[in-house]
Amino acid sequence: MSFVYAPPMDAPEIIHADHEILVVNKPSGLLSVPGRGPEKADCMIERLRGAFPTVLLVHRLDLDTSGVMVFGLTPHAQRNLSRQFEERRTKKVYIARLDGRLEPKTGRVDLPLIVDWPNRPRQKVDHQTGKPAQTDWRVMKSSDTETRVRLFPLTGRSHQLRVHMLSTGHVILGDPLYASGAAADHPRLMLHAESLRLKHPDSGMQMTFRAPVPF
Repeated sequence: MSFVYAPPMDAPEIIHADHEILVVNKPSGLLSVPGRGPEKADCMIERLRGAFPTVLLVHRLDLDTSGVMVFGLTPHAQRNLSRQFEERRTKKVYIARLDGRLEPKTGRVDLPLIVDWPNRPRQKVDHQTGKPAQTDWRVMKSSDTETRVRLFPLTGRSHQLRVHMLSTGHVILGDPLYASGAAADHPRLMLHAESLRLKHPDSGMQMTFRAPVPF
């Protein structure tokens, strides 16, 4: 299956902007940063650059994931926020819809991850060379066919939530890389970054930003 990049054309949804930081709600289907080749130049940071010419990258969301994303507007803010992410001082909460019934109601996946080179950008569990990765979950509601779950990543590995949920036997619905059959047959990846808590790089005040779940 050949992938055609066709991002949604809606204008960026700004959640918060001040002299140091910019928080947006990234739509599913839009790259965070430019991909390889001119056809993948359109992305979140480029769309923001017109109104916010000093915008700087702090972290990324997968192409298929929607939700809260923060950018720095000064080098100081970028450094400060990047350090908060590296030192796991931010708190990220995601909502996902999973295939089947996830049990028990709460739990933790603690499995190291590494890129699956022959099948990149896929990632895989690797106990020898993988980097540590932990995800907590809390079931919101479930049926025999589907579970809505709140996910709390303690680390920030690439595709962490997607591979960790796959490892439980309950893949995220609509995942173009990891789901198959009926679980893949959804209009988008059912994963959304619902909230992000961080300290403002200037005031040091704790702030929480939210984006409503679109599914």
